Amino acid sequence: MKSQKDTTAAQDAQAIAVAILGWLAGEPELLTRFLALTGVMPAEVRNAVNDPGFLAGLIDFLMSHEPTLLAFSDATGIKPEAVVHAHAVLSGPNEGGDF
Repeated sequence: MKSQKDTTAAQDAQAIAVAILGWLAGEPELLTRFLALTGVMPAEVRNAVNDPGFLAGLIDFLMSHEPTLLAFSDATGIKPEAVVHAHAVLSGPNEGGDF
């Protein structure tokens, strides 16, 4: 059973992922690249936001390019560390056990 802390962390992580999607919507070149990499069609995005794997993919996409991560952080006020934590929550622990 998930604790309230786990539920809150998951909700916070999902909110960050949705914020990333909102920010990408204002960055057409990045959004197009993300959709091309994932294979998600623009019409499918609304349903895809309910998929934790899609949300983790959004965060992973952002984290894969530091200048993009920093641009997102500057635009939204969400710290890069919060993005990294959200990724860990949605993706689960990595193989090295750092999270």
